[in-house]
Amino acid sequence: MALIFKIILILLLLFIIFNLARALIKMVKEPSEDQENRSSMSHYLGRRVMFSAFVVILLLIALLTGFIEPNSRPY
Repeated sequence: MALIFKIILILLLLFIIFNLARALIKMVKEPSEDQENRSSMSHYLGRRVMFSAFVVILLLIALLTGFIEPNSRPY
């Protein structure tokens, strides 16, 4: 079960990086005529922030319920 949780976290983090890259592409791309039909850079950044908050909340819940344990002595 912990493996599935870790895979879900990795997929969420990859999705966060994907949205950050999409926002970067929007930022450096030249504006076109059909700008009203395309989503803005803030759409992707907002989605990134939302999923980042979701990952933090998911980690806190997993820590509080004892599903995952923090490393007490990292090397």
